[in-house]
Amino acid sequence: MGKHKRRKPEIVILSDIHLGTYGCHAEELLRYLKTIKPKKLILNGDIIDMWQFSKHYWPKSHMQVVKHITGLLAKGTKIIYLTGNHDEMLRKFSGFRLGSFQIENKVVLKLNGKRAWVFHGDVFDVTMKYSKWLAKLGAVGYDTLILINTFVNWCLKKLGRERISLSKRVKDSVKTAVKFINDFEKTAADIAISNGYNFVICGHIHQPEIKIIENEKGMVTYLNSGDWVENLTALEYDGTDWTIYRYREDTYAKSVKLPKRLRDKLDNDEIFKDLVNEFLTTRK
Repeated sequence: MGKHKRRKPEIVILSDIHLGTYGCHAEELLRYLKTIKPKKLILNGDIIDMWQFSKHYWPKSHMQVVKHITGLLAKGTKIIYLTGNHDEMLRKFSGFRLGSFQIENKVVLKLNGKRAWVFHGDVFDVTMKYSKWLAKLGAVGYDTLILINTFVNWCLKKLGRERISLSKRVKDSVKTAVKFINDFEKTAADIAISNGYNFVICGHIHQPEIKIIENEKGMVTYLNSGDWVENLTALEYDGTDWTIYRYREDTYAKSVKLPKRLRDKLDNDEIFKDLVNEFLTTRK
């Protein structure tokens, strides 16, 4: 493979990587990451799957993704980690900042005079399953909606029931999937329009998309970054327009060579040592 200059998109949004699970395409993601140098990287939830995480499964390729992302900090990339449902335990750290890294539940981006509202989207699981008035509450306070969602999942766990996960639920049937996806997109768009946002950007449902949604109050551009379990997609912003990146269509990324034996597992001590070292070496 010849020398190839890295692309430098202004913003890249990744979601639903699910590191720590067998379904994660970590090697493919690593190849993609090696072809770009974004000014801003937004990790929009479910990056490390803490619901399904097992100490017996953490391949080197998964660790290399973490290392590469933390390494971007040292190279000047600003990284915003937005919490999702599979990494919801990080929500208690919302507002944490260290150098060019921050953890939030949501973020509003200003893009050429327009505003983009970015969040994972799992809170809509509760709004669509139980009551429409909760969706209206989201227009008043998104963080309040997150608290309600977390409380509902806590109650379900105590009752021995499965926590609500829309991304899993939509796979039950084609008809059900279409309805849930449409409801999800409409709920996100309705709240974004009522708050005057120009873009609303989500993850969670593993369905990459860019489209305009209208209602009686106005219109908004809805975007979804997809996932790295099924679709292997991301959102990229070049300073003017948004596009969906699709790994399967990127012949160059597929040709990027990776170190051998990336599939080897790491022992617990090595995982801890690597994480600490990566954190310390990127602190500035």
